[in-house]
Parts: sequence; C-alpha cells; structure tokens
Amino acid sequence: MNILVLNCGSSSVKFQIIQTDLDLIEKDADVRLAGGLIERVIGQAIITLQVEGHPKIRLAEPLKDHRSAIDYILRWIISPESKINHINALSDIHAVGHRVVHGGEKFTTSVLLSDAVVREIEDSIELAPLHNPANLKGIQAARELLGPGVPQVAVFDTAFHSTMPETSYLYAIPYQLYRRHRIRRYGFHGTSHRYVAYRYRQILHLKREETNIITLHLGNGCSACAIKNGDSYDTSMGFTPLEGLVMGTRGGDMDPSIIEFIRQKEGMSVREIDTMLNKQSGLLGISGLTNDMRELLAEEQEKQDRRAKLAIDIFCTRAKKYIGAYLAEMGCAKAIAFTGGIGENSPAIRERILTGLECMGIKIDRDKNNAMTSGKEGLISTDDSKLQIYVIPTNEELLIARDTVRTVKNVPRRW
Repeated sequence: MNILVLNCGSSSVKFQIIQTDLDLIEKDADVRLAGGLIERVIGQAIITLQVEGHPKIRLAEPLKDHRSAIDYILRWIISPESKINHINALSDIHAVGHRVVHGGEKFTTSVLLSDAVVREIEDSIELAPLHNPANLKGIQAARELLGPGVPQVAVFDTAFHSTMPETSYLYAIPYQLYRRHRIRRYGFHGTSHRYVAYRYRQILHLKREETNIITLHLGNGCSACAIKNGDSYDTSMGFTPLEGLVMGTRGGDMDPSIIEFIRQKEGMSVREIDTMLNKQSGLLGISGLTNDMRELLAEEQEKQDRRAKLAIDIFCTRAKKYIGAYLAEMGCAKAIAFTGGIGENSPAIRERILTGLECMGIKIDRDKNNAMTSGKEGLISTDDSKLQIYVIPTNEELLIARDTVRTVKNVPRRW
C-alpha cells in the first residue's frame, strides 16, 4: 500500500509517501518514496520536495490555504516530473494517515475517519486550539480531493499516553474540575516516544512488557516520557504542550500565580500572557536572542554570551530533573534515549544533561557521544554505566503510515 502521511500545522503542511503493508511492517522493510514541506501556506509559500534518492527541490508558489497546499502536493506526486516509483495516478494512493495532536479521552488509539470521528475531533478543539483546527483543515481537504474511496486514518499524539495511571495524569485541583471539564495531563509527542520505545526494544530484542526506558524528545518542542512495561507511565507535557521541559519558545513548568502577578504588573490580558508563555519564552525568552539551540551554543562558545549560556543551562537542568524524577517514579528503568532535532544532533547538550548523574550510575562515553550526530543511531554510554544511553532518531511518519495500514486492515495491535 502507498500511504500518504499528512502533518498540517497552522501555516505548514508536511508530507511523506511511504510504501508499506502488513508483510513489510513485519519485516521492517517499509520504503519511503517521497516527502516534503510547504511553509507559509497562506501567501507566497516556500516549498521543499524530494523523491527518495534524488536531490531536494526548493521553489516558491502562491497558495491561499491548506486545501491549495494539499492539492499542490497531490498534483506533484502524480506528475511525470516527480517520477515517484509505483505512483502514476491518484488511485495509486491507497490510504491517508493524518497526524492529529489531541484526541482527548475519547481516542486512545488510531481510528478510521468518518463524519462522526471528525465531529469528535472538532469537540477537542478547545483542548488544542492551536493545533486541532489545522489538523482538521488537512483532513477536510484530503477527503474532498481524494474522495470517499480512499480510506483515511487519524493518528493522535495523545493516544500513547492514555495508559498513564490516575496518579500521573490527575492534577491536585478540585476533582470536580476533572469530571466537568476533563482537566488533566494528556501529554504530547506520543507518536515520537512510542516510536523510540519500539526501536529500543527492536535493537535489544525485547518484548514490549520488558521495555522500561526514559525517552527525551528534544527539539523546538520538548518532552520527557517514562515508559514502564512498554506503556507510557508519565510524561512532562500536560493539559497543553506548555507544561514540562524548557523548550524553544515555551517556558515549561512555572508557578501558576505568576500569571496573575504579570497581569497586574504589566497590564496584560490572560490571552496575551498565554501567547508570551507559548511563543516568547523558553530559550528565546531567557537568551533574548533565539530559540535555536545551535545558535545559542555558538554564541556561548564564540562570544561567551552570559544569557545564551544561562538559557542552555536552564534547559539542561530541567531535563536532568525529569530524568531523576522518573527514575524514582519508575524504579526499574534500564535506559535513557534521546531523540528530536536537539536530542539526535547535539552531543554537547546530551553531555550537559547527563553530567552529574554519575551518582545514579549513569555514565556517558564522550567519544561515542561526539560521534553520534546526523541521524545516527546507537549507544553512547560507557560499558560500566548502570543505565544504557541511546540516541534513536525518531520516525513519526513511519509509525503513522503503519498505523494507517493496521487500522484500514482492521488488525488489532498493541503499543
């Protein structure tokens, strides 16, 4: 089956075409045929396209909305210019998998899209007002452009974390607020954490129930996950993606009373403060320079910029705290795995996060760590480290494609 994977952001559309089926999944022989990204969807869009094994193509094109962007993608996929193997017409796209950020408590696994399911996703907009509307635009456009004959599947970021116990997902606020409004920790980046756990147990030939690992997804958005017996046991992001680790522009954990204090002192509305905490905080807010970790590391090294160093140190300290907390909570973790743009490509950040944890038996091999960049996968701990430390590049699109096949074929699966 040729699966189109769509990930629609507020002003972007990412896509991949992945050839997979139940046999290929079993053999771990799925094939990525093509992929790309359209940015600045509303206006003069910046388009990056790539057929596997060929150079990237970059161009600009005026596009007015997500539907126009997806229409452009579909026309390119079947065009003679793209020369994608096994695809000559829209009928060669056999199913579509959509990344959907929030499924609430309703969706604990991937589901076949129907009008009823779309309405349920719409009901979750208030839980993810920045993400679900864009996801829904992609769903609506793909359904209209490909027609009812092409099955489409929603794969939810929150679904992996549905296994968390009440002790992990409930906040210590009046219980009736959970009952009335479902205020709780939902967690995000679930597809990424799930993929890393899958790869870890594949590397070590473990059963799912033997998988006890702390995963750190570090990119512009960051989250930690405690995976116990193969299930998500706790995670750092909460009711929204704002909670937890320091991120590119999100502040992570803080005293909620600060919001009222800022409101009074700065004369800002709650909405303005929410925007500040999501888009002007984190690495950007502390450094006053950028949310790009590569640039901050360069500023620290070349110019000894104090606030750049401070932003990096706070970022690493917060991650270190979550590792310690999850080790205490799980009691039986066997490994730590780094993923995401920073986690996969920054040896300096991995070393700074893990330095000081030697008292817990966690030891990083500097040479192995420094060699692990540019999408490489492998072990970076010393031979005598009590916990193994891995770098595992994430592949959310592959997991979405596989879930799409399994859902369309109605094949039950465990995480």
